[in-house]
Amino acid sequence: MTLPLRPLSLILALGIGAALPARAWDGVAGPYLAGRLASLESDYVAASDYFTRALAADPSNPSLMENAVISQIGRGAIDKALKPAQLLGELGATSQIADLVILADLAAKKDFAGAIAALDKGRSAGPLVDGLFRAWALVGMGQMSDATVAFDKVSEAPGSRAFGLYHKALALASVGDFEGADRIFSGEEGGPLRATRRGVLAHAQILSQLERNADAVELIDKTVGEAADPIFSALRDELKAGKPLPFTVVTSATDGLAEVFFTVATALNGEAADVNTLAYARIAEFLAPNQSDAILLCASILEAQGQHDLATETFNRIPREDPAYVAAELGRTDALIAAGRVDAAIEALQQLAKTVPGRADIWGALGDILRRQERYADAADAYDKAIATFSAEEPGQWVVYYTRGIANEREKNWDKAEVDFRKALELRPDQPAVLNYLGYSYLEMNTNLDEALGMIERAVAARPDDGAIVDSLGWALYRLGRYADAVSTLEKAVELMPVDPVVNDHLGDVYWAVDRKREAEFQWKRALSFEPDTEEEAARIRRKLEVGLDVVLKEEGAEPLAVTKNGN
Repeated sequence: MTLPLRPLSLILALGIGAALPARAWDGVAGPYLAGRLASLESDYVAASDYFTRALAADPSNPSLMENAVISQIGRGAIDKALKPAQLLGELGATSQIADLVILADLAAKKDFAGAIAALDKGRSAGPLVDGLFRAWALVGMGQMSDATVAFDKVSEAPGSRAFGLYHKALALASVGDFEGADRIFSGEEGGPLRATRRGVLAHAQILSQLERNADAVELIDKTVGEAADPIFSALRDELKAGKPLPFTVVTSATDGLAEVFFTVATALNGEAADVNTLAYARIAEFLAPNQSDAILLCASILEAQGQHDLATETFNRIPREDPAYVAAELGRTDALIAAGRVDAAIEALQQLAKTVPGRADIWGALGDILRRQERYADAADAYDKAIATFSAEEPGQWVVYYTRGIANEREKNWDKAEVDFRKALELRPDQPAVLNYLGYSYLEMNTNLDEALGMIERAVAARPDDGAIVDSLGWALYRLGRYADAVSTLEKAVELMPVDPVVNDHLGDVYWAVDRKREAEFQWKRALSFEPDTEEEAARIRRKLEVGLDVVLKEEGAEPLAVTKNGN
């Protein structure tokens, strides 16, 4: 008898087991309900523990088995998912997620004949995966001619052409047919293929094997760019030095199958339920435990699901000697911050910076954390070290100058901050965040008002729906005495950011300036209700409610509204 189970994409959304048979509930209900709640929160560790306990009380329940399989995959314990997956088959249940685990186990054991037999008997990991799985299994059995036919069959299916061609090229390269692989990658035979990170890496290695290092360098420069990540930078250096690169992307049929699951996970990332994407990524990691890209993908999905501890554990799987170690450590620090362990994240980055002192991205990440912790002097020092690593000016460096400018401005080192903001604009002249920050700073200092207005107008043109930037424009018009224009602009800003205390406070000031005093008081009260950032800001608003804006300005030594630029 076949027991159809719910589709994988509905498992976490609906919760398998809503219609579980009413038997053995005395020992099942508690762990089942706890496991279901953990599943809904993507807490795979807790879910797997609870479902395992529930299965101990009701060992023949197929829904519990499938939930156990999913949660074990999520936590990265494919070996522990195998037993319940096999038991599902023995019960005659149909489960794609269970088939996925069983097929992956056969591939890991290099039982490619067994995998093909399982596919022939109806096991399936999905139509696209099944075709590629069969083709790579044939490669593993040494049947390259049949494998080529199988890859071509995948390529001929609607929507699968790129997948089939990519894996065919990798398979050819894995058996030493670099000429055939290059014909596909270069477009002479079925291609060219869309440039992906791993595809560029594979093609560069193939070109090097063909003694075409110069072409490999050109490929990297065209697709990745001169400001490539450190892995490609090191690769380019080796190529320019004339070193032959070994082909390492896929060295066996098992590696090829890992690439299948990684390819599908990458394609699904952001498009499908995270549990589906994570399942394919975890299988890729299981089949190729040293494949850093799969590990990073798993960790990033877990991080997006809020599983910070599991993400940290996954990032930790990348060893120090791996070229992706720095990327993993940067990801791990993000997970630590999200988990509230900011001090641990700072310490990790400080240690990483000591280990690899010449990396601007490490010093920049450290500066960002310190700046968010309002340790502005320490942040500026970290940004100094990032900038010291620059060997040549590049447009992308604007962000380091910009963030250092913020740190310096908060430390009241305005001369240094202004230089940084100007440098950021020199590198990226129309960057709206920089234009807005510098322009608004001039407004607050009541200087360079015309230039500030021009900067902010350019920022608004680039981001017309950014409430903070629209607010800056309204405040610039207010500072210039153009009160009527400021009203409509700040009203739009409030529409975009209705609960922001600063924007509502600004609109109140402008209403007061055009003699709409009841509306001004209403906006100031709204601003207070949204809890201003500092007590000083709140106190100023309360004082305006007591005596009005004119008196507050007089107390502050500012010019009266009517004198300011003779506005309308």
